[in-house]
Amino acid sequence: MRSFVSCLGAGLLALSCLPALADDASAPAAAVPASPAVSANVTAAPNDAAAAKPGFWQHSWDNIAATWDSDQYELYLPVETWHNRAFYDREKIDEYNERPWGLGIGRYRYDADGDWHAVYAMAFLDSHKDVEPFAGYAFQKIWRPGGDDLRLGAGFTLGMTARSDYSYVPIPVVLPLVSVEYRRLALQATYIPGGHNNGNVLFAWLRWQL
Repeated sequence: MRSFVSCLGAGLLALSCLPALADDASAPAAAVPASPAVSANVTAAPNDAAAAKPGFWQHSWDNIAATWDSDQYELYLPVETWHNRAFYDREKIDEYNERPWGLGIGRYRYDADGDWHAVYAMAFLDSHKDVEPFAGYAFQKIWRPGGDDLRLGAGFTLGMTARSDYSYVPIPVVLPLVSVEYRRLALQATYIPGGHNNGNVLFAWLRWQL
């Protein structure tokens, strides 16, 4: 588990990220028509500006790198693993663990739009009471219906996990995220989809900004 989290951390640490036009001083500007070369340069300028704008992947890596460089930290305390009763047999519910004792830590930041970003690592007891690690990046769009103290969030997390029932082979995951936050405390949750007697789990944790 330690090697898995350190590998991802190392990967995150590895992240990083006009011409002047001269007028002819010897001739009035109105008397000298623009040459085709100058016209071509003027036309190309917007394209150059568009090319300089980061693409989707570069923008995403820049967000992860900026979050990793943040000096703001938060703790995560898993509190609930709820198996959706509509998809599970009673004997499975009785068999599975729904108290995911564990702990996590992350770096977070709010961007210029007031949205939340985090890079984090967490470990907890899974449905079989075996340790499950999870590490990744998370983003939430934030709404503030009652001022800055009360916040609602919705977004996603992407990262890697590993489970005992899959021989701890690293598994990439992308999951939805929602939260209700008050000042430095948040209740955050995700839902893991699945089928009959697998997946369909609501996983929730408390998040405390240090």
